[in-house]
Amino acid sequence: MPVRPLRALAASSLATAVVLAAGAGAASAHVRVSSDDAAPGGFGEMTFRVPNESDTASTVSLRVQIPAETPLASVSVKPVPGWTATTTTGPVDPPVEVHGTEVTEAVSEITWTADPGAGIAPGQYQTFSISAGPIPEVDEIFFPAIQTYDDGTEQAWIEPTVEGQDEPQSPAPVLTLTGAADSAHGGGTGTASSGATTEVDEAAAAETADGSGLAVTALVVGGLGLIAGVAALVLALGSRRRAG
Repeated sequence: MPVRPLRALAASSLATAVVLAAGAGAASAHVRVSSDDAAPGGFGEMTFRVPNESDTASTVSLRVQIPAETPLASVSVKPVPGWTATTTTGPVDPPVEVHGTEVTEAVSEITWTADPGAGIAPGQYQTFSISAGPIPEVDEIFFPAIQTYDDGTEQAWIEPTVEGQDEPQSPAPVLTLTGAADSAHGGGTGTASSGATTEVDEAAAAETADGSGLAVTALVVGGLGLIAGVAALVLALGSRRRAG
């Protein structure tokens, strides 16, 4: 888990506001991140789900940090009615190589700010999406986040989740990546077809067609044989009657 980004966000949070006390309600609903198509080497849509955990205040801001250790060189933000999104770009020091390209600068933070009266009210939630990539060759990406309320309090979602241990009370959103990218601009878990596979499929189809043709031929020949047998039987019966 990257330590430098977490320390930066934690220090910023403590300097600007009081972090919300962690309670049973806070432990049951966290800021989460998910994706249906994010895979190493490609681009994907990543969606942050933000529930409001306060009984009296509305969520008016969400700050999400992208660690320099897992940079996303290109980030596009999906518009959300009533909210304004801003991105902060910073140097990646030391540079990180992502799929053969050295990344020296990337988006370091995304902030969504609610227009007056457009915050996330108690008992509600909102989703915020980005399209980003190319995604580094890693198993997961952590997105430390700060959720701000209109009464001045903040919730810092920055604690690392350690495999084999219980989830912390304020875990940082983590995106688990699976599969490989289909192309430089698309992510997914599907497998691309190769020329060899296409040839095998065509050969199988031709073989099936040949088999069907032989079956039809056999039916026609069998039918003709049956007709000939019936005709011979009729002729034999007629001959016997004439002889009698």
